[in-house]
Amino acid sequence: MVISRLHHLFRRVSARAALCGLTGALCVALAVPATAAGAPQAAPAEAAPAAPAATGTPLRDDTGLYPRAVRLEHNGAADGRVLASVVTFDGDIGIGAIHESTDSGATFREVGRVADPDSAAGQGLCCATLFELPRQVGALRAGTLLWASSAGQSEQERRMALRIWRSDDVGRTWSYLSSCAVANGTGGLWEPEFSVAGDGALVCHYADETDPGHSQKLVAARSYDGVHWQDHHDTVASGWSEDRPGMPVVRELPDGTYFMSYEICNPGGQYQCVVHFRTSADGWNWGDPTFLGYRPETVDGKYFRAAPTIAWAPSPDGAPNGRLLLIGQRLLNKDGTVAADSGRTILANTEGGSGPWYEIEAPVAVPAPEVNPCQNYSSPLLPSADGSSVLEIATDYDGTVCKAYFATGSVTGSGNAGGVSPTAPGTGW
Repeated sequence: MVISRLHHLFRRVSARAALCGLTGALCVALAVPATAAGAPQAAPAEAAPAAPAATGTPLRDDTGLYPRAVRLEHNGAADGRVLASVVTFDGDIGIGAIHESTDSGATFREVGRVADPDSAAGQGLCCATLFELPRQVGALRAGTLLWASSAGQSEQERRMALRIWRSDDVGRTWSYLSSCAVANGTGGLWEPEFSVAGDGALVCHYADETDPGHSQKLVAARSYDGVHWQDHHDTVASGWSEDRPGMPVVRELPDGTYFMSYEICNPGGQYQCVVHFRTSADGWNWGDPTFLGYRPETVDGKYFRAAPTIAWAPSPDGAPNGRLLLIGQRLLNKDGTVAADSGRTILANTEGGSGPWYEIEAPVAVPAPEVNPCQNYSSPLLPSADGSSVLEIATDYDGTVCKAYFATGSVTGSGNAGGVSPTAPGTGW
């Protein structure tokens, strides 16, 4: 099996194995005894690493997969609170657990849960996202919270969906809103992500395996009321069918530019699942989807592999561009070997992504992360309002359980010390 397919299979069976109550990762390939009922475990892609767990404070005592975090800016008296979500489990049912911090991320407590009454969806739930509407969309007021996940992956003859839930009480209670995509076959729909485009449309970005012409591609759909979805179109779809763009994360920059980070996996080589980015002037039109984007690098050629997230932070000195903060699962050297500071590094850029990138220390250190669906996997970054610090939530194994750890660190360093390399359109690399 080629590495790219393994990588994405690990992503899927991470949740599937846990939902099945298995301790092995490949529950479709390995006959592994089930754990005790009511105690599903996050599934490693291989034996649990011997390295110590990540630094930082555990967000919760049990499983916490695919974390996300937002700072409220459109909820009146609640503004400034930090909300964090993870996927956890109630028996064999996937749950979106919502945590709140009222002290700028120093402590968290669980305040709400998203529990899908559709058992088929709950038994195949993964890769959830959390979003606060920055402006009104249809009847959804600014400040409405949206949570969405990939649902239904574990069912035979599955028809996966990206199911969206809303909260009007700062994450305490949730109700089903709509689905931005529903599979027309058994192919996967993964990793929903929201933004609001320049014309006011709510946009749902996701990774799509349902097109027979592409192993995987990135797609966007839009809605002007949050209920009815239309205009599904490709945003990154390689001319080489084996390429697998995935895990989109989108941020609107102060100048109105939209910035998307994502990985591109393929059958192997040094740049397996390398992190890329591209930009859009309006948040909807991303240019030729066969153009694979750009690869951020440091001056000595370091780059990220797999599971990226992006954030924008204002500059403490008031510089208009602020800085982009990027993290991925593993940091690699120019020759493809694992960098000594892998699992401990954020890349930053003060020019909107163009030009060079430089390294800063990550608040949460994940010692020597391997390529699996837990360690430093899609770690969200949430800068402080003044840009002087950043909250990170990263996952690591505690025995066989994948837990989320959080910490806040200073955003130090200035100026860029690296470069960015374009990827040729229509080719692997």
